[in-house]
Amino acid sequence: MVAVLVQIFGNAHLNLAEDVVQEALISALETWKYKGMPDNPKAWLYRAAKNKAIDILRKEKRVHAFDFSDPERQLLDSGYTMKNTVERYWETDKIQDDFLGMMYACCHPKLSEANQMTFILKTLCGFSTKEIARAFLTTEETISKRLFRSKSYFRKSEKAPKIPSAKNLGQRTHTVLQTIYLIYNEGYQSTHHKVAIRKDLIGQALYLCKTLIDHPKTQLPEAYALMALMCFHTARFPARTDAQGHPVLLQDQDRSLWDREMIEMGRHFIHRSAPKGEVSHFNIEAAIAHEHCIAATYEATNWKNIRVLYDALLQNGYDPILFLNRAVVIMEIEGPEKALVELQSKDLGKDLGKYPLYHIILGDLYQKTGQTQQARASFELALNHSQSESEKLFIQKKNANL
Repeated sequence: MVAVLVQIFGNAHLNLAEDVVQEALISALETWKYKGMPDNPKAWLYRAAKNKAIDILRKEKRVHAFDFSDPERQLLDSGYTMKNTVERYWETDKIQDDFLGMMYACCHPKLSEANQMTFILKTLCGFSTKEIARAFLTTEETISKRLFRSKSYFRKSEKAPKIPSAKNLGQRTHTVLQTIYLIYNEGYQSTHHKVAIRKDLIGQALYLCKTLIDHPKTQLPEAYALMALMCFHTARFPARTDAQGHPVLLQDQDRSLWDREMIEMGRHFIHRSAPKGEVSHFNIEAAIAHEHCIAATYEATNWKNIRVLYDALLQNGYDPILFLNRAVVIMEIEGPEKALVELQSKDLGKDLGKYPLYHIILGDLYQKTGQTQQARASFELALNHSQSESEKLFIQKKNANL
């Protein structure tokens, strides 16, 4: 909704666009409390935001000093054409175009990549500061500073958001893909919601990536690779939670529930991603996910191949999450003692101290090496840092089984 409203009001009125969305959400909570949720909540919210935008343009356009000099927006300045013009902005196809266009507009080279992605997640996707901090493994204070810098720049921009020219497309598409993956990851393992998997975010990420690979200017190898990676992960969703919605570990999943059509779709996209030059990290991560998908059982997993792939990822630079995942692979190949030594060789606590999965894996390794007291302490730390109800129940169960 913010993307559409910024198109209507102009970049300088980002705060106004956010206020309108906030008012629409508050109105929804107040109305639905007594009348019940409508059959189509999204359409209800769109209508509320659209009507508020029309009201502002009618009564307050001089107060806000909107700039209608752009030929595409001049019709908003006339009482005769304003309402129909606003209506067209809210057509389904245009909403999706505006959303993607806003993502590209946020990826301006004058902003750092971290600032670009933070701004998209907060303003366009509605992530909380806490969720974004978790995604970047940083503090909420750092995220707030990034948002301030990004908003300050964006308000001063006079150009309407749109897909950039071909010469500026490559790096911006890379950042957009990175952001889509962060959206997917929050859906894949929800950090602040009762459910372990957020299908709304999964669907949004898949849709956005599909939009990119369908667009002639953005049919890049790494876009196909990301689509393949997400397909492989999504294929396992039917087995990732039990009847109560609690997480099920990979080794305990019923592989007959995995979506074979989704796996085949992933294979199709991975073939389309065959790079002409440098291999992206999405290609390698997709290859890792594919290894898991083709293993008939957990024991049949080709861990040696997966280790080689993780080593290739880490050649591009140290990443604490990748190093943590690699330690799990080492455990399967060389045993928990060796994996524990690997983890302790790096000061992962500095980067992952507030990341529950780090403490869960550390606790598992302590448990497997007979260090029950240390395992319990690790599980307690994981519980303290977890914001997900399903994850908390999962950790409590582990602790109880010590």
